[in-house]
Amino acid sequence: MTFKFILFFNLISLSVLAQNTIQTEEMFLFNDSIQLPGTLSYTKTSKAQPLVIFVHGSGNVDRNGNQGQFVNANYIKQLSQALNKNNIAVYRYDKRTATQQNIKFLLKGIKIEAFVEDVQVAITHFKDDKRFSEIILLGHSQGALVAMLAITTDVKKYISLAGPSRPIDEVMSSQLRAQSGDATGKLIEAHFNELKTTGTIANVNPNLLNLFNPANQIFFKSWMSYTPKERIKTLTIPTLILNGTKDLQVSTQAATELHNANPKTTLVLIENMNHVLKTILNDTDNTASYSSSKFPISAKLVEEITTFITQ
Repeated sequence: MTFKFILFFNLISLSVLAQNTIQTEEMFLFNDSIQLPGTLSYTKTSKAQPLVIFVHGSGNVDRNGNQGQFVNANYIKQLSQALNKNNIAVYRYDKRTATQQNIKFLLKGIKIEAFVEDVQVAITHFKDDKRFSEIILLGHSQGALVAMLAITTDVKKYISLAGPSRPIDEVMSSQLRAQSGDATGKLIEAHFNELKTTGTIANVNPNLLNLFNPANQIFFKSWMSYTPKERIKTLTIPTLILNGTKDLQVSTQAATELHNANPKTTLVLIENMNHVLKTILNDTDNTASYSSSKFPISAKLVEEITTFITQ
């Protein structure tokens, strides 16, 4: 696979965080014409440290973990800062769908493999960087599959964080059946089945036009061709599977299924952590935490990731 790097620049700034000097570099990587602006942060030290590349979930997620007016939890940025304190470097970037300059290239639709290529651009960029001892891919939600697909020989460890275990058509049909009733669930399942067998949906139900627009059909067709719990069987590198007990989007059952598919993996279920990686003690705060950064990132999550990477 050949990648074209048109431009790379960084602006270096220093800040003091918890008595450790954290160095931050703002950078642009390119996958052909697709812009992938991101932030690299690490502890300033003479010793090489592990580098985590964070792979985001579904939606127009930016490098901080926000999606416009819908999600403003800053969970990726908070996790990055917490790991930096433990001498773990983090690279996080704006998803191609979150960057306005990329919109003109995305109108005709994309496949999930495009996200995989974006991750591999970052791997290629950092693989020979002597500041870092090894590369770890951390995939969140949809990104758990994307990261798994992006693994190359330059990746030494993999972390699945709130990653589904089943194909996305099964996951979405089940979720929407629970939210909207059995009739809607069956209709969505029928649409997915048609897409799977014919490559398109001839007559989309008017109530589902937004979900199954032509561009989304292209993406769903590529995405649902992968079954995470089958894919994870092929992994031979150290793998950590994490899921929170307060996750409203991906259940702990999914994490267990992934682990059962490859028993050599390490499974950790984190009490009171939700999908945006926050500690939720009151169930009424779960949804509220998506739109506020005041909720703390799970300390147990940071501990488990740190232990896995440094052990």
